[in-house]
Parts: sequence; structure tokens; C-alpha cells
Amino acid sequence: MATSPPAPQRTTHYEHRLRRALFASATTIALVLVFVLNPDAAFVYATNMFGALRAPGDAAFIAAHRGDRASFPENTIPALQAALDGDFDFVETDVQLTADGVAVLMHDETIDRTTNGTGPVGFLTLEQVKALDAGSYYAADFAGLQVPTLDEFLAVLASAGGKKAMVELKGIWTEEQVRSVTALVYARGVQSRVIFESFEYETLEALLAGAPLIPRMLIQRDLPRDPVPLLERFGAIAVLTRPASVERHPEVVDLLHEAGLGIVLYTLNKKGRWSEALDLGVDGIITDTPSSLDDWLAKNAPGT
Repeated sequence: MATSPPAPQRTTHYEHRLRRALFASATTIALVLVFVLNPDAAFVYATNMFGALRAPGDAAFIAAHRGDRASFPENTIPALQAALDGDFDFVETDVQLTADGVAVLMHDETIDRTTNGTGPVGFLTLEQVKALDAGSYYAADFAGLQVPTLDEFLAVLASAGGKKAMVELKGIWTEEQVRSVTALVYARGVQSRVIFESFEYETLEALLAGAPLIPRMLIQRDLPRDPVPLLERFGAIAVLTRPASVERHPEVVDLLHEAGLGIVLYTLNKKGRWSEALDLGVDGIITDTPSSLDDWLAKNAPGT
């Protein structure tokens, strides 16, 4: 007598996720397994980088924007060293690639504003970038300062105790380009003290694939009402956003913290803004005036 074929087995949600993961790169598979096996992994990593997530009134950590640019030319070694020598948790800087693929510290797409040269960073070789004067625009005392490479900055960071860095990858990066800067981070032994950040979704996807074990932060000018799914999409530990975005939807702070994710605001330079940020319970503040913010916090959030 003929027998009926066995009923097809229903595929569980977990099996669907696992099958999809098998088509990803080996590093991405490893990251997926971390989160499947340990759902609290993102929370642990966020708190390792930022300390405890803040409640309203708690002192936020300070990130010096492009170094201590209130006293030195931005994104130069003196500015970054001063920030690392100060009583601040983080220094924040920007990275772009030269025409020959070397990562250098430069915020603008062109070199015009902060050097004596002209043109896009990506059109110049490292030799051409190194020939520029990156200090005279700020003051004559800084004439002759060079544009640093990322590796030169990481060497300074490596000798700066437990200080940490937020490194924004400007523009769209490929996975191969991401791996080139990740190699520098690991070579200097600072992989536990660096957060990569980007506005670009393509770059965040490249970071997820090419540098899955180095934390990521999404930069988003305007947040949705619930930003948690967006951060989870990129495996990000935090979002960096404008104060206006949080003021429109103050509930996002609680939503992020409930998910074990952080929130950092840029770029706050006035006391009124600092007070508003503390009232919201954000975790960090990026500022051009880190020394002034440090003094203000000592007076207005003592013991936190």
C-alpha cells in the first residue's frame, strides 16, 4: 500500500534567520551569532564605551570636537593631544581618504578652509596633503602644522591611557576601505577605545561587514519617533544627533535607553544647551569648548 509522503516541516523563525545568515560573510555571521546567543551584547558594549547610560540630570560625557579646536587648529595633533591630555572622555575626529588611499584627518570635503591649498581631499596624494600648511589659517604661531594621518593620530591615542575616540568616516566607504582603517586600529591596539561613526547607510553597512567587532554609531540629523530599529539594522551602539531632533521627540531617549543604546548630541557650545541636554538625560555631548563644558559640569552636576 502506498504511503503518504511526510508532511513538510514548518520552518521556524530562527531557522529562517540562520539560513539568511549563512549567505553573509564570515565576520557578519559571527556578529549575528553573538546577538542571537546573547541578546544583551549590545547593551554591554554600549555601557563599556560610555559607562552607565544616563538619567535626566546626570552629567553627560564630553567629546572634544575635532580636538580642542577652541585653542588649536582643528584635527591637528596639538588639538587632539590637548583634548586627550584634558579631563575629557572622548576626542572626536574626521577621516577621509587621499587619492592614493591613505586615511587623513580632515572634516571638509575640500582642503580650502583649513589649509593653504585648494581642492578635494580625494584628488590629492598623501605627499601633496603633507606639503600643506594646516595651522596658519588659525594663527601664525601654528604655521607649518601638517594634516595628520589616521595612523599618526592612533599612535597618540595609544599612549593616552584609557581615553577613547569617535572617528567619523566621511562620505561613502567600501568594505575594502573600511578594512584598511580597521587594520590600523588593531595594529595600534586601540580597538576597544575607538567608535566608528557615519551619516551614510552604505558606510555603516560596510562597517558592519568589514569591522563587526568595532562599535558603530549612526549619525542622524533627524530621528524617527522610534530610532531603535534603525540602530539595530546596523548593529550600532548609539545615535549621534542634533538637539532639535530630540526636542521634537523627547521620548526617543527612553526608547533608546530601554534597548541598551546610547544617545549623543552635537555640537553644543552654549550653557543653555548643556543644561537642556542634561535635563533630557543624553549620554554624551560633543562640543567645540570642552574645557568650558568640563568646568560647567563640575559646578552643575557635581558628584555624577
